[in-house]
Amino acid sequence: MTKERIVYLNGEMVPESEAKVSIHDRGFKLGDAVFDNTRTFNGEVFKVREHLDRLYRSCKYLRLDPGMSKDRMAELTHQVVDANLPLLEEGGDYWVIQRVTRGVDPPSHNAADATGCTVIIQCDPIPFTQRATLYRDGIRVITPSIRRTPPSSLSPRAKTHNYVNMVLADLEVRAQDPDAWAVLLDINGNLAEGTGSNIFLVKDGAIYTPQDRYTLEGISRQTVLDLAHEIGIETVEGDIDLFDAYNADEVFITSTSLCICPVSKINGAPIADGNIPGPVTARLERAYSGFVGVDIFQQYLSRLQ
Repeated sequence: MTKERIVYLNGEMVPESEAKVSIHDRGFKLGDAVFDNTRTFNGEVFKVREHLDRLYRSCKYLRLDPGMSKDRMAELTHQVVDANLPLLEEGGDYWVIQRVTRGVDPPSHNAADATGCTVIIQCDPIPFTQRATLYRDGIRVITPSIRRTPPSSLSPRAKTHNYVNMVLADLEVRAQDPDAWAVLLDINGNLAEGTGSNIFLVKDGAIYTPQDRYTLEGISRQTVLDLAHEIGIETVEGDIDLFDAYNADEVFITSTSLCICPVSKINGAPIADGNIPGPVTARLERAYSGFVGVDIFQQYLSRLQ
């Protein structure tokens, strides 16, 4: 049995160390690429169809043709996961990532002349140990000076390789607090999103989250909205700002790997309820855990050193 994870790259299953992309690939040179990622629960891929729907919407936005159907992409995704499951530590799970670039830059350097996308499918272990304290203590959120890219420039609803906006925001926040997470504001001063994460506020028993015009339509975000409806929690999608955040009863983050994780502070201001997690967050966490068949809090907390 190989001790190295397997990657799908342009029609071949190869060890990670042998997965090479050309220095002329437009995804590397220009960020001219899209990606999506889900995760496994007990080795099973979560909502692969929803994630691939979003991937192909991103492809359509960038006018990329992956050269295969969604069904074929799903089949290959499961093959990659199955090939890598023997390497997963006990109780572990994977991020599962698909990438589509425009391929090697043509001599004209004109995107319209590019032929043949680069397609990659890979797995990365979720870092439960490194993130375990987030579930015990809550995430400290800081809103950086850098604003989320406006839809008039590049739609935040497409999951592209152009993440410099988020990278610079994270660097600014980590310079202030190495363990804090960035949540960017949009150009109007409302809460938008973080790197791969959406934010929710709880006030008077209802949950509030930014509208999707300025954010990526997170699959975990939608899962929480659906579960909230099922268990009778009111949901509101709209503009929410720092005034709302500072006055919230609870705040939590959703993301592919974290699922639901409580927030303890925003810009140094403690969240009013003070419990980790708060009662509404805890209800949603239990519903989410039941839905995926894994105690998502315990999966992290069990790794506390």
